[in-house]
Amino acid sequence: MRNIRVYNLKGIDCPSCAIKIEEAVKKIDGVESLNLNPLNGRFEVSTTHQEVGIFDNLVKETIAKVDPAITTQNGDKPLKREWTSFLVIPARVVVSLTLLGLAIYFQNSNLAYLFYLLSYLASGYDILLKALKNLFRGVVFDENFLMTIATIGAFAIGQHSEAVAVMAFYQVGEFFQSLAVYRSKRSISALIDLKAVTATVLREGQYVTVPVEEIEKGETFVVRSGEKIPLDGIVKSGSSLLNTSALTGESLPVAVSVGSKVLSGSINGSGALQVVASGTYAESTVALILKMVEESTSRKTESERFITRFAKVYTPIVVLLALLLATIPPLFSPLPFALWLYRALVFLVISCPCALVVSVPLAFFAGIGALARMGVLVKGSNYLQLLSETKVVVFDKTGTLTKGQFSYNGMKVRKNSPYSEEELLQWAASLEHNSTHPIGRAIVDSFNGDLLEVTNVVELPGVGIEGHFEEHYVKVGLGEGKELSISVDGVVEATLFVADSIKEEAKESVEELRKLGVERVVLLSGDSAPAVAQVAQAVGIEEYYSRLLPQDKVAHIERLLGEKSPKSSLVFVGDGINDAPVLARSDIGVSMGQLGSDAAIEASDVVIMEDHLKRLPQAIRSSRRTLSIVRQNIALALIVKGAILILGALGWATMWMAVFGDTGVALLAILNGLRALKRL
Repeated sequence: MRNIRVYNLKGIDCPSCAIKIEEAVKKIDGVESLNLNPLNGRFEVSTTHQEVGIFDNLVKETIAKVDPAITTQNGDKPLKREWTSFLVIPARVVVSLTLLGLAIYFQNSNLAYLFYLLSYLASGYDILLKALKNLFRGVVFDENFLMTIATIGAFAIGQHSEAVAVMAFYQVGEFFQSLAVYRSKRSISALIDLKAVTATVLREGQYVTVPVEEIEKGETFVVRSGEKIPLDGIVKSGSSLLNTSALTGESLPVAVSVGSKVLSGSINGSGALQVVASGTYAESTVALILKMVEESTSRKTESERFITRFAKVYTPIVVLLALLLATIPPLFSPLPFALWLYRALVFLVISCPCALVVSVPLAFFAGIGALARMGVLVKGSNYLQLLSETKVVVFDKTGTLTKGQFSYNGMKVRKNSPYSEEELLQWAASLEHNSTHPIGRAIVDSFNGDLLEVTNVVELPGVGIEGHFEEHYVKVGLGEGKELSISVDGVVEATLFVADSIKEEAKESVEELRKLGVERVVLLSGDSAPAVAQVAQAVGIEEYYSRLLPQDKVAHIERLLGEKSPKSSLVFVGDGINDAPVLARSDIGVSMGQLGSDAAIEASDVVIMEDHLKRLPQAIRSSRRTLSIVRQNIALALIVKGAILILGALGWATMWMAVFGDTGVALLAILNGLRALKRL
């Protein structure tokens, strides 16, 4: 039997730490899958191990071996880091530099060496302890080991001031790195605050406060002014203005009244509302958002996987080169051994790949966080990279380019038909009462009479719906001319007129996609040819296909995938249950979350919470900016480190330059990565 174990990790500061922990825990017997979210420290492990107590201890011991500074606890309550914890390192650095000043003041005396030692320990005692613990655990070639060897070596050759200063300024760099990572984590983790912890529910005539997870579908809950809406639902009584900016990125308040659909995570602006829950918390919008943000950390880009592999190989190679630089040249050079050793120590300081292993994943997290604040949920950084490579965009019509809010505008009954318009409409409404299709709902809403009993109802996706009324067999759907019609006993008796309006932003969004370099925009629809042509021409799409069943859409997607460049991406945008196969088959499936079906959202890679097409070009633009930042960080780290490594080997670089090449470049790369948090 499979068990899901949940842990919370305190002290995990970067994505690279998460990667190391995941790789170590994977090796435990019985682990099937795992997902560590460095944003909030939540670690979920799926295991077949039956002794959960023993398994928990194995996980905690494994994490402690990877990083003794990380605290692991059972449960899913996030362990928050207090801002006061950031004051410790600056205080230590101030003490260290003060002692260094005293050491320099008492230069050439025995007292100076004592101050040098105290200054060194004040800034670097934790680095020394971590290096020693890791060494006994078989973990070498990390930043703690490298800094320890480099600074102790500097002490050994009489470079006391440089040894202390390198350790102190390394800590300064680590402080700013932690602060930058904390800022990113706090910004992205703010999404967690969408969730309401408790809600007031009406039970047996009394209002009781219960955890949101205990509310069942169909129960009525109350939301007062200023409170978060705990679950998705329908307003039963009251009216208000809702702040949905945390969900959709839209700053304008949304007016709701009786019958309006409300989303969990929205904030009630004014007036009390009674809401009937349309599902449980696990099915709510907030739960969906939190799940997607947490799972996004498990889907890595090729760049992130490359950096992980690169770091494993890069550091040992540089350490070996440093060792050779310290031992081989002195055998053939008139220069003293101490000079070559100093150059080797510079090599060690610069070899730490922190700038890459921290800043690259951080930039992707920041990009995902920025899009989440816009109301665009991306299920992984790999999809963010694919989104940046978009060259083909394929749209569904109904509910995507159009509003999906149909209105029945009457029918044209055939000449000499034995049935009246009222009779045919009653049959059509009675049939469509069994359907969830928006066209069917429009027909039902237009009929004010009594519905008839219908049997043997069959809904044909992309075609229509049919059933029996006592002596008659009736079908509503697309006829031979692909126009919406109603037939009785196989004879088309009337043509139905149902209108759907085009979204105001549709044309502008298509134009914006072309400006972004999208080479091909296609419209696929199951609707009739005239209706599809009208929408395509209105929004500026030249390539469109009509009368398509779900399998026909998949066939078109297969063809378009084969025709595009292998280095580009195809995006399909849809919202209906019939779009789920196409969403899953595309390079990137984008669903319209607010009106989209659960199946479409589940099958998609990107969810636009606000049903607004302008978010698509914004998401592509944001993803491209994120990828640009990632490339900048990789280039910055490799170029600067490579240059200082060469200068160090030639004797033209000092430890100060090496510290800048390590900590300084890492800090610059992290600060650059945080630019991805900005909304466009």
